[in-house]
Amino acid sequence: MFIDIGFYQKKKYNQNAFGDFFLSKRYKDTGRIISVLSDGLGSGIKANILACMTASMLMKFIEAHSDIKDACEIIMNSLPVCKVRKISYSTFSAIDCDEDGNAKIVEEGNPEFLWIRNNEIMTPEYKVITSTTFTNRHMHIYNIKLEKGDRIIFCSDGITQAALGTKELRLGIRREGLIEIVRSKLKDFPDISSDELARYIVRQVEIIEPDHKLKDDTSVACIYFRNPRESMIFTGPPYDMAQDNYYAANFYNFKGKKAIAGGTTANLISRELNIEIEADRNINVGKLPGISHMKGVDLVTEGILTLTKTAEYLESGIKSDDAAGKLMDFFLDSDVIKFMVGVKLNQAHYNPNLPIEIEIRKNIIKKIVKLLEDKYTKKVDVTYI
Repeated sequence: MFIDIGFYQKKKYNQNAFGDFFLSKRYKDTGRIISVLSDGLGSGIKANILACMTASMLMKFIEAHSDIKDACEIIMNSLPVCKVRKISYSTFSAIDCDEDGNAKIVEEGNPEFLWIRNNEIMTPEYKVITSTTFTNRHMHIYNIKLEKGDRIIFCSDGITQAALGTKELRLGIRREGLIEIVRSKLKDFPDISSDELARYIVRQVEIIEPDHKLKDDTSVACIYFRNPRESMIFTGPPYDMAQDNYYAANFYNFKGKKAIAGGTTANLISRELNIEIEADRNINVGKLPGISHMKGVDLVTEGILTLTKTAEYLESGIKSDDAAGKLMDFFLDSDVIKFMVGVKLNQAHYNPNLPIEIEIRKNIIKKIVKLLEDKYTKKVDVTYI
């Protein structure tokens, strides 16, 4: 199984910093994933620092310990209590799972997570551990076995307490309201990605709030266990021209989604496989060259300029509706991404009229790969040809 992770959050209305913090890390060699969502006390900068500190410490402790319970227990017993409000400086949810479906979940103070199978809510057993330092602080520990199609959803209390104090929802939407939002969406879109589902939940909560102004930091993390969506991108001509036909056929026969980045690469495939390239004159947003079309290929873009801009979009999380934005969408809609990178020198890259910030193809690919792995928890494989 592939573990698809998505996260989305919005700040409390009129705040400049997120009071919740999320971390997730994929370990390619073991198929293991650790994710942590922490909710800092209050909102703004102070809450952001507390949540960031808690999530970062938890991630380090879980990595260092073989048992997530031990790591979380250390944090639970260490977090101070606010002297004024008499509550914890931060709360947290954490999961340590693998691609075989083994999962251990620990919660302290955050809303209870959702475990969904076939659009039904599962009710797993759990153990309760009470803090040896703060007797009113309790940690719930779950050991569960997940199956293909299962979903796990964590959230901060900005979700369950949405519309708190209103005439219709005096206690907020609570867990039941979240369940209704999620099940309704999954009924119509059972294969929705984790990223799309997280965004949908936060948008729905924002709609429910009076004047559509969030009264608290609002965060959702979704995890979906499913078959991986595989894709391949071919960029740059191979070093040995005698191998052009072999690599063109290898790319074209790939079973997943396919993209080409580079006019020389597109012409190579067109020449070797006798497939026409058709430019799309209707799509030419901004300063980037537009996209082209080729039968059997999902996306065809220009090379270095588009890859460089795509790296910028991936880093910032903000994109335009241009060729680089479409390439970013191509990456984010994939789980396992294979790069075929040709290493033959292309004299066009050394044209003095090109912008000075353009990097050599290899360096751009390395940057994109690091972003996809570290920020977006994708599985990435690069083959230089």
